[in-house]
Amino acid sequence: MPYPDLSDTLHRLMHAYKMQLRATALRHQISLPVSHIRALKGICRLEGSTARSIALAMNRDKAQITRVLSGLMESGLIAKASNPDDRRSQLLIPTKSGKQLVQTLIAIEAEVAARLTRTLSAKEVDEFRRLGNIMIDNATTPEHHTGE
Repeated sequence: MPYPDLSDTLHRLMHAYKMQLRATALRHQISLPVSHIRALKGICRLEGSTARSIALAMNRDKAQITRVLSGLMESGLIAKASNPDDRRSQLLIPTKSGKQLVQTLIAIEAEVAARLTRTLSAKEVDEFRRLGNIMIDNATTPEHHTGE
């Protein structure tokens, strides 16, 4: 049975979350586009990142990611180093200011999550997380048709 109201709720929740993130980031004078933030966080999280691994993780084509990475380099948030395992690619290394920015972003995300869940109990937040993860798994796992 389809849940038409669920679709609207999910869309409104994503929109509210993104708006709160943007507004809170701007209050902290962070004006990077979301794509730059996601890439920087990925580079900080995944040691040995390359343009290709970030493109795959973000599900974007390498040309898009190359533009994002150029912007991060121009901002002094990442640097490149030669890749000892593959001379055709370069490793992406967060700079000190890149790491500091990611720490600020993590605090901003926690602040926004606290605001969105302020009237929920810990049990309700755990249940939301559990159900959300099931929905994400459903969205990312191929359907198996039994032929029935």
